[in-house]
Amino acid sequence: MNTLLASYPDFPLPGILFRDLNPVFADAVAFRAIIDELAEKHRGQFDAVAGIEARGFLLAAGIGYAAQCAVLAVRKGGKLPGTVLTEEYDLEYGSARLELEVGQLPAGSRVLIVDDVLATGGTVAATARLVERAGYVTVGVGVVLELADLDGRSRVGAVPVHTIVAV
Repeated sequence: MNTLLASYPDFPLPGILFRDLNPVFADAVAFRAIIDELAEKHRGQFDAVAGIEARGFLLAAGIGYAAQCAVLAVRKGGKLPGTVLTEEYDLEYGSARLELEVGQLPAGSRVLIVDDVLATGGTVAATARLVERAGYVTVGVGVVLELADLDGRSRVGAVPVHTIVAV
């Protein structure tokens, strides 16, 4: 998988090294291996999988299908209709807002959060707060790539994090 990973220096801002997993997702064998590993690692531990916009949607859909469970879409601010919970957080190059529709699952449902990259941990931590505020339980986090030197795990707290590749 490392050979499929693309890196773009100075994107989206100078000093940022953007790691692009789109070439990994475009490889059917690699994508299936990712879905299988994340689904199997957490099998039986979750009732729903929450995918963080945008690449987390791809992972959540695949895992939801494989595990035959519900899929939640955690969207960027202003993208969801109806009653939503909102969580603001800091990125390594700014700030952002995530939203989750309320009432999609029974209270106490166990949710696995998935995303493509764990960097500073802000996005995943904000998603975990949304999941908890919605009345669900965050049982784990699954990511394809972890940028270990940014120490994102420290922002996630006690929630178990499973990473396929750390750099």
